[in-house]
Amino acid sequence: MPAAEFSPRQSAVLAEALRLLVDGGDKALTTAGLARAANCSKESLYKWFGDRDGLLSAMISYQASKVRTFERSGERLSPQTLIEHLELFARDLLEVLSGEISLALNRLAIGQTSRDGSKLGQMLLLRGRRQIDRRARALLDSGRRDGLLRFDDGDDAYHTLYGLIVSDLHVRLLLGEKPEPKTFDTRARKAISAFLVLHGTDKTSPA
Repeated sequence: MPAAEFSPRQSAVLAEALRLLVDGGDKALTTAGLARAANCSKESLYKWFGDRDGLLSAMISYQASKVRTFERSGERLSPQTLIEHLELFARDLLEVLSGEISLALNRLAIGQTSRDGSKLGQMLLLRGRRQIDRRARALLDSGRRDGLLRFDDGDDAYHTLYGLIVSDLHVRLLLGEKPEPKTFDTRARKAISAFLVLHGTDKTSPA
């Protein structure tokens, strides 16, 4: 189920499920426990999300939806609106990646990894990272169509953008470094400025 289709009640249940996961780990996330904590029936949980894997998938999709990106609705991007959307994406990405929920999900996935891989890790890639990637790529493609960005390979341009924003921060946070949210605005602006030096046109490249 796409994150946009979650009802307010379903979103509240998913937020509670994520809280249980952060506070108690994988074993704390049971259907009975979530039904009690979220004050809903187990039947409702099965109807909305299916089995445990469906619940985890929905939790990841809900978490990924917190990283906002431009949804093209026909209007052209201006240089200013492109920069605003890119900086919003950068700040949201930093805030979500550095949050307790995302760190807990990633640590749990890493802990479950074996030679056969981690089911949770695959979910994080498919329902989390790739959902964010797809929406951010759409923003870059819109910027190119409107003559504000230049690149030959959209994936390469996006990976450059992601690297400029995140760098090694996520690894440091997973290893226990404390996030510094007060630095995120400056970090986002610097990352987008550097990206526009590389991929902006004469309309958007910083002087």
